[in-house]
Amino acid sequence: MYGTHSQNTKFISLSLSLPAHIVFYRKQEIMAQLWKGRFKKELAKETNDFNASIHFDSRMYKEDITGSMAHATMLGACGIIEKSESEKIVQGLSEILADIESGKLAIDPGAEDIHTFVEGELTARLGQTGKRLHTARSRNDQVALDIRMTLKKEIDAIAADIKDLLAVLCKKAEENKGVILPGYTHLQRAQPITFGHHLMAYAAMLCRDLDRLADVKKRMNVLPLGSGALAGTTYPIDRRMVAAQLDFDDVSANSLDGVSDRDFCIELAAALSLVMVHLSRFSEEIIMWCSWEFKFVELDDAFSTGSSIMPQKKNPDIAELVRGKSGRVFGDLTTLLTVMKGIALAYNKDMQEDKELTFDAIDTVKGCLALFNGMLSTMHFKKDRMENSAKNGFTNATDAADYLVGKGVPFRDAHGIVGRLVLYCIDKGISLDDMKLEEYKAISPVFEDDIYDAISMKTCVEKRNTIGAPGRDAMKKVIAINDTYLANLK
Repeated sequence: MYGTHSQNTKFISLSLSLPAHIVFYRKQEIMAQLWKGRFKKELAKETNDFNASIHFDSRMYKEDITGSMAHATMLGACGIIEKSESEKIVQGLSEILADIESGKLAIDPGAEDIHTFVEGELTARLGQTGKRLHTARSRNDQVALDIRMTLKKEIDAIAADIKDLLAVLCKKAEENKGVILPGYTHLQRAQPITFGHHLMAYAAMLCRDLDRLADVKKRMNVLPLGSGALAGTTYPIDRRMVAAQLDFDDVSANSLDGVSDRDFCIELAAALSLVMVHLSRFSEEIIMWCSWEFKFVELDDAFSTGSSIMPQKKNPDIAELVRGKSGRVFGDLTTLLTVMKGIALAYNKDMQEDKELTFDAIDTVKGCLALFNGMLSTMHFKKDRMENSAKNGFTNATDAADYLVGKGVPFRDAHGIVGRLVLYCIDKGISLDDMKLEEYKAISPVFEDDIYDAISMKTCVEKRNTIGAPGRDAMKKVIAINDTYLANLK
């Protein structure tokens, strides 16, 4: 595939995960596969196509080049290659990066992988000097470096998206901290809460997601370069110099593990799976709330669709797709676990599957977060429907029992009395709020006029002011805690 630098230019469309302006490539014939010296026959096209990873690892071009620049700088500083050659390599790599990002040079989809493409292009420009870049490293530790650098960047991007969604949740919670909503257990109306309190439950989930992503990134931030193919190198390299250049906290302590570890991919996929669990749960509620049976919310036209045959329909398609795409991310995690479970040390080609799966999980989550943010920001809340649903579902029954307890009735007796009240209301087709005092007294003489204030929706919520509860004062504290959390995030 590679030979002398060709001046011929062939343009074809690409469908790679590259910047949008990179839509053509210059066909290179620079050098054969990096390992070709051992072989007598050319690689079969089918084998090359099956073996190649360029269609998904091309998105790591910047990380591959940046990592190579750090490596070349170290080689020169340690006297492993001439300082002048090191500087030429760094300059050449810098120019290649600039050419790719400007669209002047596009990535050859016929290359085996991004590492081969970059080294081939460098050799085409610098000749023998370019071939010195790969001194004291292997593609095994090179790809391990590239994927870690790429995922660190992607974690930062996903964390930023989650922060944006958290900010929207906190804003909506503040706006709706007094809006009564029925809280459910077993999908049965249970106790009155506020819509703001409900939203902050998802904020708590997303905060844990951010913590998990930060934790994944911390363990990921270990430099594998210098592990070589599996046994390190005989060259006097300075791994910590490279780590410092690339903002890694430490270097890997075992060369076998350095090239074969993919725990960080699995951990990230697991953390992203939990993000999708939370988005999926929220989506499920939005889907229910949009139905006429609830009608608690209405989606903006920009985030819903209609029916081709039923003109009255307004479908929560975005929420349904987010719920569905959670399965896709779970599948990426399961596949990663399955790929890695039976691989002997050290590197094996099976591990090439890591990037495509991890990138798919990343791209899916980023897309879902962006759409969810827009959907939630523009959602219309039907506050009267929420409060009426809480009032008509006996959600204040627990407070009626607590009222009796306050009058000296043992809780178990109070529970039974209120149960009879509820049965009476069901027979009459009324709510506890609609009962007359004499009806209350007919079931228990303990009831007085103050029962009506005790079971009002507002009282039921506002009396609950312990930290984490839905009362207004408690909500203010929790929203403030979340605001501080967001402000302190790096």
